[in-house]
Amino acid sequence: MTDSASSDKPRKPSKSTPGKGRPKLRDGVMKRGNTWSYVIRVTDPETGISKPKWVGGFTTEDAAKEARDEARVKARRGEYIDRNAITVAEYLDQWIESHAVEIRPRTLASYRTMIRLYIKPHIGGLRLQSVRPARITKLYRDLLTGGGEDGKALGISTVQRTHAILRKAFGDAVLVDELIPSNPVERAKRPKAAVNEPGAVWTTVQLRAFLGAVRRHRLFAFYHLAAYTGARRGELLNLRWSSIDLDAKQITISGSTGVVAGERIEGATKSGRSRVVSIDDETVTVLRDHHKAQVADKLLVGKKWRGGDDGYVFATGWGDPIHPDTVGWLMTKTVRAYNAPKEGPRPAEPLPHARVHDLRHIHATTLLLAGVPVHIVAARLGHADPAITLRVYAHVIRSAEVAAADVFARVMNEAA
Repeated sequence: MTDSASSDKPRKPSKSTPGKGRPKLRDGVMKRGNTWSYVIRVTDPETGISKPKWVGGFTTEDAAKEARDEARVKARRGEYIDRNAITVAEYLDQWIESHAVEIRPRTLASYRTMIRLYIKPHIGGLRLQSVRPARITKLYRDLLTGGGEDGKALGISTVQRTHAILRKAFGDAVLVDELIPSNPVERAKRPKAAVNEPGAVWTTVQLRAFLGAVRRHRLFAFYHLAAYTGARRGELLNLRWSSIDLDAKQITISGSTGVVAGERIEGATKSGRSRVVSIDDETVTVLRDHHKAQVADKLLVGKKWRGGDDGYVFATGWGDPIHPDTVGWLMTKTVRAYNAPKEGPRPAEPLPHARVHDLRHIHATTLLLAGVPVHIVAARLGHADPAITLRVYAHVIRSAEVAAADVFARVMNEAA
C-alpha cells in the first residue's frame, strides 16, 4: 500500500475530552494565562438586573479570592464599584469642566492653575482608584519643601488651598461619579496653619471719617453699601438696578464680578446661591441720590450711553461697568489724601490703610459686638453655614461672651 493510497482513507475523529485544557471556574475564581480573575454578580441599581462582573490581573489565586470576598460583601451592600483605569489628571480635567458653571470665574482660574502646577506633576499619572491617604500626605510634604517655582517651598496657605481642591474633587468622585468607595483626602494629614482672624482695621468712627472723605466721589454709594451690607466687592459691582427694591428696603445679590487674566468676568456668588439683604433708611437715601446722579449722566451723554436697559448700579459716566481694581485703587487714594491733605492741617488721627474687603469685616464685627445672632450675620454675609462665621470671627464672639456674663448678672440683680 502506497502512501497516497493510505492518505485517501477517512480519518476517525479524535476522542478528546470536552473542555480538556481549558481553565476551570472554581467558586468564582479562574486562572487566565499567567494571572487570576474572579467574577461576581452585581445588581444594576437602575434596572434591578443582576449581571456578572469580571475582574482580573491578580498574581495569585489567594489574592483573587481575597478580592472576590471583599467584592461580594460590597455587592450585597450595594457599594460595589467597578475597577476603572482613569487617572487623577484625567478625572480632574473632567471634574473642573463639569463644575465650571458653578465656580466663580476668578476661583475657576485659580483652580485650573493649582491643578496644573501643584497636583498633576505629582499625582496626575496615578490611577484615581489607587490613591491612598499616605500618598496625599506625601504630596503636601513635597509641596511644602519644594513644590514652588524653581524648587522653592510653598506656603502653608497654598498647600491648604490645594487640599481644599482635592477634597472637593475626590469627594465628588465618591458621591457623584461613584468611582471610588471613600475619600482618601479626608484621611490625609495636611499642614496646620495659625488662624488669621480679621482684625478691627477701622473703628466705626474711622469708617465715618472715610465715608465723609469719599462722599463727593461718584462711587461714594459703593463704599457706603459695602460697609452697610457686608457684601463682597464683586457682588456689588455685579449689582443691577432691578436687584434693588428701595420701597421694600432690600437688595438681592445673585452674582459676582472678578478679574481673570486682566479681563472683567461675571459669574455666580461664592456660595453659588443668591440672597436678600435688608438696608436701612440712610442707605435707601444714598441709593436714591446715586440713581439720580446716574440718570443725569445718561441724559448728559445721550445716545453715547453704553449702559443697558437694566444697567449696573455702579457704572462709569458712560454706563460701562466698573473694573474691580478701580474701587481698591480709589480707596487707597482717598485714605492717602485724607492723611496728607494738600491744604489745611493733617488729621489728629490718620486712617490706617484698609482694603475694600475690610469694610465687610467691619460690618460683621460691629453686628456681632452689638449682639446680633450669628446666623443672621452669616445670612447677610452670604456664608453657606453659620459655622464659617463662627470660625472667622471667633475672637469677636469671645469678646461678646465676656459681656454676656455681665448682662446676665445685671438682669439677675434687677430681679432681686
